[in-house]
Amino acid sequence: MRIDSHQHYWKIERGDYGWITPDIPVLYRDFLPQHLEPHLNKHKLDGTIVVQAAATLAETDYLLTLSESSDTILGVVAWLDLADPDYRNHYERFAQHPKCVGFRVMIQEMPDANAILAPSYLEAFTYFADKGIPIDLLVVSHQLTPLVELLDKVPGLHAVIDHIAKPRIKAGELEPWKSQISQLAAHPNLFCKLSGMVTEADHDNWQPADFLPYIEHALEAFGYKRVMFGSDWPVSLLAASYDEVVSVLEQALPQTWTELERERLFGRNAKEFYRI
Repeated sequence: MRIDSHQHYWKIERGDYGWITPDIPVLYRDFLPQHLEPHLNKHKLDGTIVVQAAATLAETDYLLTLSESSDTILGVVAWLDLADPDYRNHYERFAQHPKCVGFRVMIQEMPDANAILAPSYLEAFTYFADKGIPIDLLVVSHQLTPLVELLDKVPGLHAVIDHIAKPRIKAGELEPWKSQISQLAAHPNLFCKLSGMVTEADHDNWQPADFLPYIEHALEAFGYKRVMFGSDWPVSLLAASYDEVVSVLEQALPQTWTELERERLFGRNAKEFYRI
């Protein structure tokens, strides 16, 4: 099974995403399964993991309903607010749906990422770690210090870092991202999505070589059994086509990689992580 482990769908008229305005015409339209399916077919992808992109319970309900009419939606990653005292009940309700495969914590949107180290967050993360629930972590490279501490405190977390933690690719900066990724990868239950990279580069002037040191380090740190391909479509359209996103990753893979290693990156790891 070949899987795109990270993409989004939306209907503009729903009003879920305040940041998508007519000033961003490439994104200001509906993106639904029928729009992505030609790309999935071209790259022989069997389906996708649709990830929440709005901090609302209603958007997750919409995505779960959408999944019922599309065989290519293999799983939906829900939104959950771990600061909400009722977070367990919200997750249990989502989990009743057969295509709910986990939830995402949007650390990126927190004014202070150290909030994830508060006792209430540690209690919530420990609760889900004990249950082995898959968790996506949306984090920016400058927020990795508290994430390293979180994993030290809750080492059993069954989680995946989205978008290789959004390093400053446009600026060509590797440290401290590189060292902190190595620290995080020491936790065997932590995975990494090779996704969302083109939008961290110069949207108009990126070159495939810009991504090479970041992809190489992620592969070295996590190994071929804990990395996943994700397109981040349609957000990726801000900087690249679907074909270009796939090509960037393909070009960066070691020439010595076997079919087994490629199979894991392009599907099997996501299938096992999300228990599809």
